[in-house]
Amino acid sequence: MTFNPFQKGHPDFLKGTVMHLFFQFEKKPLFFTNPEIIISCFHSLKLSSAFQEIEQLMDAGYYLAGFLSYEAGYCFEKKLYQNKKYNFPLLHFGAFKKPCSFYLPIGSKTFCLKNIKTNISQTLYANDIDVIREHIELGDVYQITYCLKQKFSFKGNPRALYQKLLQNQPVPYPAYIETDQFNILSLSPERFFKKTHNHIITEPMKGTWFRGKNIFNDMKERWRFQYDTKNRAENVMIADLLRNDLGRIGKRVRAPKLFTVTPYKTLFQMTSTVTAKIPHHISFYELFAALFPSGSVTGAPKIRAMEIIRDIEPEERKIYTGAIGYITPERNCYFNIPIRSLLIDKISGQGEMGVGGGIVWDSTADGEWKEGILKSAFLTSLNNKEEEIFPSPLSFHKNE
Repeated sequence: MTFNPFQKGHPDFLKGTVMHLFFQFEKKPLFFTNPEIIISCFHSLKLSSAFQEIEQLMDAGYYLAGFLSYEAGYCFEKKLYQNKKYNFPLLHFGAFKKPCSFYLPIGSKTFCLKNIKTNISQTLYANDIDVIREHIELGDVYQITYCLKQKFSFKGNPRALYQKLLQNQPVPYPAYIETDQFNILSLSPERFFKKTHNHIITEPMKGTWFRGKNIFNDMKERWRFQYDTKNRAENVMIADLLRNDLGRIGKRVRAPKLFTVTPYKTLFQMTSTVTAKIPHHISFYELFAALFPSGSVTGAPKIRAMEIIRDIEPEERKIYTGAIGYITPERNCYFNIPIRSLLIDKISGQGEMGVGGGIVWDSTADGEWKEGILKSAFLTSLNNKEEEIFPSPLSFHKNE
């Protein structure tokens, strides 16, 4: 039977719609623009069909580039599934013949952020932390990654804002997405997974620490973080979860690195590395069903953690803690986890950025709130300031 992508039950196909994507994973830039077609899925019933479209377009020789929102994760598990239509895409991918260039044109260099504020009061936040600790006490979960959001107003050129943020705090897995309705600016320090042939690598991130005020204090804080019992326990818990997830689809699951500390401008982060061998031609639906969303952004055990997150978080996460990346015609792929990521509505000029923290039994509401403020500092430092970037546009030579 001929496959008809427009028949009932299949995702929306959009032609002639704006979509530009710029990836700089591991400092290897790729710019995709002018897609042949866009697959956009808003309803849980259509998600599996959307993956079928991705498979067929990839087999036809196209690159696929785009994102999954966090809420897509509820569609992969029977216990979590809801027959529901969302206002923000669960999945949004463009099909491209190839990357068109290796730079992002900037254009106007001015922008302004105003009225940055959290979507929840510190009092309500503390109440939610108490609820999570009750679940931990009852043995429902060991850890929950809880999210609040920074909301703001935006005017100007989002490409200029992306460049400014990346200059202020360079990260290894940044990405920029532009559609006719919204912009996504992902300043992500976290790799979700990279698949090359039959090898897959993930790097769950769990653990945050303040940097020191001088070089000697910084060395001391890094050492304290490296051997902090609470952060190591959280980190290894999530590494174990990822080992379990990879074990569902692969073999030779390994954790070659644990408790790696990486310095950023305002903070330290801790990651571990988990690898496995998986079938080269594994379907991408099966791959995401096993791994998405990453345990580093849910907690453990994952399914129960996701149930609790849906009950207590004040609003949907959307792009925050989803996945952004691309798939090649050779079935290789690379995705980040969009933390430190802004979502800007082009019509209203309103934006948001999710901020999360891993809550365990000995977490305190005050400590977790302060950690969230620390993670937001790269954005909130621009509050109520009109900025203009002066360096040349983001441009790169092709990596040979």
